[in-house]
Amino acid sequence: MEIVVLVKLALDTGQLRMTETKIDLETTPLKISDIDRNAVEEAIRVREKVGGKVHVISALKYGPTQKRQQEAESLLREALAMGADDAYLIIDDLLLNSDQLMTAKAIAAAIRKLGSYDLMIAGEATIDGYTSQVGPRVAAELGIPVVTFVRELKVEGNKAIAKRDLEDAVQTVEVALPALITVTREINVPRIPPLLQIRAAMKKPINRLSLADLGLSLKPTVEVESIVPV
Repeated sequence: MEIVVLVKLALDTGQLRMTETKIDLETTPLKISDIDRNAVEEAIRVREKVGGKVHVISALKYGPTQKRQQEAESLLREALAMGADDAYLIIDDLLLNSDQLMTAKAIAAAIRKLGSYDLMIAGEATIDGYTSQVGPRVAAELGIPVVTFVRELKVEGNKAIAKRDLEDAVQTVEVALPALITVTREINVPRIPPLLQIRAAMKKPINRLSLADLGLSLKPTVEVESIVPV
């Protein structure tokens, strides 16, 4: 089974850097968004049960790109150390501070470039934006079903059975694959990789992709100019 995990390299909200009036997007450190670690963990658990490979895909949203590239690759190696097989980093100046639609189009193009895919997993939302848009938008771009806010997941053959949180209930959903699942924190506890896996992750591939590599010519409809604390 080919499993794709969407990982956001988010602003570390615990280490925000400030100017006089706003958050400094260029110097605030990045981290793997917390719930995306749950997504990586769940993908690895599915692979351990049914076999296959886990591919991590991330789009760098905060620049400058040359300065951030090494930081981004170091963070992706954390996912590789957890057990992912390889990673793809979409890095392009046009993606910096771009909107969710443009991000989703780039990620969907990268997934198509993989060739085949069965299951995609993403966090329900990211710690720095919490829009919950990119995962469902990727599914829309690929024309596949999406199941959101999943707290329990089981894969059987060519279908997935998911328990998802509603406001006052838990709904059980069966969906045919390929499909995209967004998960909540409650689905698992992400593993802490041992030293041997951390070392092994240094040898796993991180493939860099530009928008040109993906055959895309995109212009953002919305651009984040600043983030101001309230």
